[in-house]
Amino acid sequence: MPNELLTVGQMAERSGVAVSTLHFYERKGLIACHRSGGNQRRYRRDTLRKLAVIRIAQRMGLPLEIIRDALSRLPDERAPTLADWRRLSTAWRAELDERIGQLQALRDQLTDCIGCGCLSLQRCRLRNPGDALAEHGAGPRRLIEHDADGSPGA
Repeated sequence: MPNELLTVGQMAERSGVAVSTLHFYERKGLIACHRSGGNQRRYRRDTLRKLAVIRIAQRMGLPLEIIRDALSRLPDERAPTLADWRRLSTAWRAELDERIGQLQALRDQLTDCIGCGCLSLQRCRLRNPGDALAEHGAGPRRLIEHDADGSPGA
């Protein structure tokens, strides 16, 4: 049964992914389907493994563009193998390490901000890095710009 095609309902049930999500993944180019004579979606069984890779990558916080790019380098005619997964996960490790570093820096800045108690938009490294809002004038620029045109501030 390796060549057996699954209906959209069967794919959703087997993968634990909602039918609407399968359609979304198709529109984003992450998975592909074939159409039956009655124009119904049919999926190859190897799509189950690709869905597992997609879900794991999403759980890691990877953007769909990165996931699509990675999947595009896999052969279409078979499920991803352990070797494929090792290549993908190794490539994604650097992305995750960079994100972890960014989150740690943000956490440390947040702690500094809470610790200083300044509540100053002029000095706050989180809301106004490098006092960039000073170029727009004095005062609470985000609030002033919001009030001036009715839209959210910078």
